[in-house]
Amino acid sequence: MSKIPCTSSFEESSGDLSDDSEDDSDDDEEEIQEDFLPLPPILPPDLDVEDPLVIDDWGFSAIATSVYQYAEDVLRKVWMNISWTVCHFHTLPQWLQDNDYILHGYRPPLQSFKRCLHSIFSVHTETGNIWTHLLGCIAFFGVGVFFLSYPTPELSHVDKAVFAAFFIGACFCLGLSAAFHTFLCHSEKAGRLFSKLDYCGISLLITGSFVPWLYYSFYCNFYQKIVYLSVVLVLGLTTVIVSLWPRFGEPKFRFLRAGNFLAFGLSGLVPAFHYAFSNSWALAVSQAGMQWLILMGSLYVIGTMFYALRIPERFWPGKFDIWFQSHQIFHCFVVAAAFVHYHGITEMVQYRVSVGECQFL
Repeated sequence: MSKIPCTSSFEESSGDLSDDSEDDSDDDEEEIQEDFLPLPPILPPDLDVEDPLVIDDWGFSAIATSVYQYAEDVLRKVWMNISWTVCHFHTLPQWLQDNDYILHGYRPPLQSFKRCLHSIFSVHTETGNIWTHLLGCIAFFGVGVFFLSYPTPELSHVDKAVFAAFFIGACFCLGLSAAFHTFLCHSEKAGRLFSKLDYCGISLLITGSFVPWLYYSFYCNFYQKIVYLSVVLVLGLTTVIVSLWPRFGEPKFRFLRAGNFLAFGLSGLVPAFHYAFSNSWALAVSQAGMQWLILMGSLYVIGTMFYALRIPERFWPGKFDIWFQSHQIFHCFVVAAAFVHYHGITEMVQYRVSVGECQFL
């Protein structure tokens, strides 16, 4: 069965992102016919098929096994449409070369959204990156729908709205990340587009995480709450704009990307210290969930360091091509940090409900 080599035999699409859905079925039909003709011989060419004793000696079990294997290949081709093979880092076009410590297992340029989607179920360098955040997105979507739709008379529409900001940010971040790692190999233009969307998703998660924490931490300090929320929204918008810079996604700006999002996340230390010094550490823990905020920030920082320093593959190139590479570890830390933050803000809203409205002297 013919396979698309690493140097793709597709004609260059000059960056066109359209998937030509109208001609897709015809193309697939031609491709399948081309790949499966002629039919490979099931019996040895020198076998006398006229003599039933010869057939019996050769063994019908062997014939059945050969037929089964061929049928399995046909079904795999038709249903999964897998017509490509993984390739080495140095055979990739420059726009697909990102981590030179990951040596083998890359998808070639597929130039088809359908093939990119099918590749989710194949094993390659992006498999772990896709599924870590795809499953995380599904989990947060389910938790968010349950939380927002569950009847809770003690929570107002504003309470639900600030939690919705967090769930939306988490789902967009994880979902756009999974989409980026899925469609990265479509074409250079598609890769750049989804890369920008991926970075915008990170900004949305950071912004959405700040909203409920600031809202409940400064619940009884209206002006401070408005100022901090306004600053966070401005910083989030600024980070989105920087993320849309065409050269932001280039490999040489890896540390700039990590530093940009790290700085945005660490800006939360300002309101955190403000709250702790204005009140006390005991109140910061009991009312503002400071311990969960610190744990969340630590997980983000640790995950970012794995990503920026490309640990562990930089020490053992080629050993973590498929599993446990730095980007997958980073993804796991992001999902864990988001769930830690969710736990923290649920404790904050429980405290707010238990003490009632603010008492002003």
